Formats: sequence, C-alpha cells, structure tokens
Amino acid sequence: MSNNVEVVRSFIEAWSRLDPAELAGFFHESGVYHNMPAKPVVGRETVQTFIAGFISTWTETDWEILSLIGEGDWVICERIDRTKTTQGDVDLPCCGVFQMEACKIKLWRDYFDMGTYVRAMSAS
Repeated sequence: MSNNVEVVRSFIEAWSRLDPAELAGFFHESGVYHNMPAKPVVGRETVQTFIAGFISTWTETDWEILSLIGEGDWVICERIDRTKTTQGDVDLPCCGVFQMEACKIKLWRDYFDMGTYVRAMSAS
C-alpha cells in the first residue's frame, strides 16, 4: 500500500516537469486516465498523446497535495493544481482517485470543475 502512495506522490511531483512521456510512464500499459468532465483515455500511448495536447500551452505547474491516502490498490489525492499557461493561470482544486496495479496507474479518475479551468483560460 505505501508503495502505491509513494508512486502517486512521485506522479504528482512529476507534473512540474511537464514531460508527457515521463507522466505516461506511470501508467499501466492498458491504463485509463479519466478527467471526469470528459471521456476516458485508454492505453499508455494514448494517455501520453492526450497529456501532450492537454499541456501544450502550459508553461509551469505545481500541484499542492492537500491530503493523500491509500489502502490496498486504491489511492486518493486531494490537491490544488497551480498552473501557468500561455492563455491564463489557474489554481484548480482537484481530487484524484487512483486504482493501482503492480505500482502502475491502472485507472485515474480526476474530479474538478471544468468551468473553473475554462474561465481562467478565457480571462486573458
């Protein structure tokens, strides 16, 4: 269990490097990334492509962990994603639910208000 928590902690910290290949490397080969306001993205390669597109305008990001708990193959991380982009800046409260398998992300469901993100991006 603690290994899964540490993997998720490392994954959250890795976002600050804005490297889609590194981030996708945390996923199981058939892993799923599901931003709950959107459709799920399935498979490590597809996740990498999605992340690359999603962060293409990001210049900096730092994700503050508010709480991080895990039990068995499940890890939950409440956080604030502080992101600077070429379109605007946003502090986005999020909660990620991770199902792990062999210390890889099998499923990541991320809950946040898409309106908060969109409003920040269109405010510039």
